[in-house]
Amino acid sequence: MELPYQERLPVPLLAACFNNTSASYKFYWFLGILNRLEQGETTILKRHLFAEMTAQAWYTVNYFKVSFGKQDKLHEAIERIKGIEILPIDMDRDTIFKRLTQTTNKSTLSELSYFNGEVPHRFLSPWFRTGDKQVVYQSSQCFENDCMYALYLEYIELNPAWIGYLTYHSRILKNFCYWNLAVYLQNRNPNVPDLPNKLIKLPVRKALTTQRKFWDLVIIELGSVDCIYTNKPLFIGNYSVEHFLPYAFVSHDLMWNLIPANKSFNSSKSDKLPPLDRYFEPFFKLQK
Repeated sequence: MELPYQERLPVPLLAACFNNTSASYKFYWFLGILNRLEQGETTILKRHLFAEMTAQAWYTVNYFKVSFGKQDKLHEAIERIKGIEILPIDMDRDTIFKRLTQTTNKSTLSELSYFNGEVPHRFLSPWFRTGDKQVVYQSSQCFENDCMYALYLEYIELNPAWIGYLTYHSRILKNFCYWNLAVYLQNRNPNVPDLPNKLIKLPVRKALTTQRKFWDLVIIELGSVDCIYTNKPLFIGNYSVEHFLPYAFVSHDLMWNLIPANKSFNSSKSDKLPPLDRYFEPFFKLQK
């Protein structure tokens, strides 16, 4: 996937930001910039960008339990912030962002400020080809080499030459970033299915109406079916439609993974994988 070309703008340097990436920071930093720009901000507080990074990755880390790699500090910071701020694992991105930009908790602020020493200047490395933080800060403030933004102590200032490009191509740029992020995460989670759909929280989970109609027909035909977990008979209106393999793992509602189950057991099972040595054979027989 290639980025749109624009004359007199070093677009290949932007693409190079995601080459040989050893941590997830750059992906979420760039997504944060695009999100704040969509809100009309061209001078953006770093603290807001660090909050964006956390909010963007929140659902992937906490709900889907996707690993970012052993050395990735964003993953660790999100898990600590969840405990510090006592936030639910499935909270929406906007609420998390608002909470983190308003918090006065010193521990949370410390977790967020860690990224100031890692992300803002390293993202600009294709423009300056140096790891010297002071040099990058000074050079960027003159928009040297047509870099994307200027770095200051508390904020970044987007280069006016880039604003139109970033705004007009925002959707393409986000897709490019998510594509590279999915490749990065798949390499670290080879056995996890459907990673692209675990990068963004859906606004609303679909109701299992069609799947329930199917099992209603089965029950009408057979009179009842037994819950594979409790062995109690299930009748129309007194069962839940259950993901045998947790939704947090498969991230889909396909029929092969859905069965009727006792409502109380379904609630207690939550997003845990059932013991396969005990329940797989009953699951298989029911589906067959």
